[in-house]
Amino acid sequence: MQALISELILRQSGLSPSMRARRLAILLSSLEQIQFKSAELEQYATHGDLAARWLMDIHSFGDMQEGCKVVDLGAGNGVMGLGSLSLGASVAILVEADQMALKIAQNNAKQMGFTDSVRIIQSTIGTDSLDIGSADLIISNPPWGRQSPKADRPFLDAILSSQIISHIMHSAGASHIEPLFEGQGWSVERYGEADFALPAEFSYHSRRRGKTRAAFWRLTPP
Repeated sequence: MQALISELILRQSGLSPSMRARRLAILLSSLEQIQFKSAELEQYATHGDLAARWLMDIHSFGDMQEGCKVVDLGAGNGVMGLGSLSLGASVAILVEADQMALKIAQNNAKQMGFTDSVRIIQSTIGTDSLDIGSADLIISNPPWGRQSPKADRPFLDAILSSQIISHIMHSAGASHIEPLFEGQGWSVERYGEADFALPAEFSYHSRRRGKTRAAFWRLTPP
């Protein structure tokens, strides 16, 4: 069923953007989630509705061309990379440090009928060498540094080194992204905000559920 929905999203380009986004949200909301999340890795799930909205925004920029190769940097359960395949990307490279998360991402790819289109890389960003230079687009929701200050920096450095158009989600309060990238000659566009759900999954959460504000940036190399 999931593979069928994926094909419908991909082929029915005549659908309105809102209907495409709705179908994509249904698909992505059905993916298997990581059950035992790491506080150190800040493994917060990107819910299907938010992932679909973000992917449609990225698509509207023209950065997700038919047949492109997309890197999902810090992939978790693969939601952004697999969603990209549903919108016409030909290859999704899922980069993630957590082996269990990658197994779940692989299972999700199989359920969606995308096994042959997915490349799995287990890598700790900033520690292991990573070759993504042949990709066309990077999408990343890096750790925001809530638990470990500057935990996002290896992800941002990897994007800087790649010289590839990238889209990132980060805390709406982040003030370091523009100066970091503009200082390296990149063009930076902050193009939206959304609520990001924070369920009480870790011991330091004092409420059953909460939310924070996320923002989205488009980063274009010089």
